[in-house]
Amino acid sequence: MTDPRAHPPHRGSADTTANLGRIGAPAEEQVHRIPLTAEEAAAVAALPRHSALLVVQYGSGAVGERFLLDTDRAVAGRSASADIFLDDVTVSRKHAEIVREGDRFVVRDIGSLNGTYVNRVRIDAATLTTGDEVQIGKFRMAFHASPQAPRGTQAPRL
Repeated sequence: MTDPRAHPPHRGSADTTANLGRIGAPAEEQVHRIPLTAEEAAAVAALPRHSALLVVQYGSGAVGERFLLDTDRAVAGRSASADIFLDDVTVSRKHAEIVREGDRFVVRDIGSLNGTYVNRVRIDAATLTTGDEVQIGKFRMAFHASPQAPRGTQAPRL
């Protein structure tokens, strides 16, 4: 039997399927980590054990803005009463919540229109570890757990 890929179909042939192989995401769509500034690194180093920090890496002029996660639940959204206020039409009024469960933080989408993403994957809920990128609307934020947190919430040391 001959391999059909060895001889491409001729013009007018009924077979119009092309095998393009695997196509990866464009370079600008791949997750890339922006290193912390010295000031941001100092803020992370000073975090108490059961807290974390979200640092905005991209979105509506808010780059570098920080959100301290030191409560059991923080709601992110476009509402002025949100704990994490993200002022852009791509963000729902109550978009997502970040919940502290023991020594870990979990992000959950709470019925947003545009979805919530962790490391560019749409999620309903996901446990966060240091270095994860959380995307809410067009805002991309880096998650950083306290260095005093147990190992499971921090990035692995190489």
